[in-house]
Amino acid sequence: MPSAAIGPVPAYVVVVIFVATLIRSTFGFGEALVAVPLLALRIPVAVAAPLAVLVSIVVAGAIVVADWHSIDFRSARGLTVASLFGIPLGVLLLARTNEQIVKLVLGSIIIAFSLYSLTIGNARGRAHDHHGWLVVCGFLAGILGGAYGMNGPPLAVYGALRRWSPRQFRATLQGYFLPVSLAGLVGYAVIGLWNRAVTRDFLWSLPGVAVATLLGGVVNRRLHTHAFIRFVFGGLILIGIVLLVQAVGLLI
Repeated sequence: MPSAAIGPVPAYVVVVIFVATLIRSTFGFGEALVAVPLLALRIPVAVAAPLAVLVSIVVAGAIVVADWHSIDFRSARGLTVASLFGIPLGVLLLARTNEQIVKLVLGSIIIAFSLYSLTIGNARGRAHDHHGWLVVCGFLAGILGGAYGMNGPPLAVYGALRRWSPRQFRATLQGYFLPVSLAGLVGYAVIGLWNRAVTRDFLWSLPGVAVATLLGGVVNRRLHTHAFIRFVFGGLILIGIVLLVQAVGLLI
């Protein structure tokens, strides 16, 4: 039994964490729909969730240190503060609202907005910094984070609207994720979910995390802003489709 516990399962975990980290390091977001759902197929969610958060802290911290000068600190701070007001509403949403309907509406909105931005909206050029968009996107990120641990899509929308360079986009989002993930890890530790299994799988995954973070950074720096924004909205459309599939499956 011990050999099974440290054999195939950690190998699977290492691969999933590597892929999720590569996505996160390249685009700055998007690992949420890869890491926890796939990890939960082989390990308990009570291990998968804190493990994903622990990896998130390492990746975000590494990117923040490496690209400190690229972070839009005003936006990162504003998004974080707005999220703090949205998180309680997200928790309430999770407890009181029909999950299928929420995912159906959310997926539809994400797809519609992304398609608009890739076609009509993309022709309008560079967006200006708008405090209203910052507050709305940060607040929605808090709601989705509190309800489903999926802060990324609203943050990606804001970054795409700002037309940040790929490097600034990635770095600024990590300036948001680092404190939020730290707070989440403290919460897991307080309720006893940061345990030996989480630490074991994290240590097994760490070399792959380091390689994926470096590789993602190389890819990120090679992307031009226009192509990068298209990739971001393409990723958002994929997230929206996944949400719609989940919603339909739950409704059926």
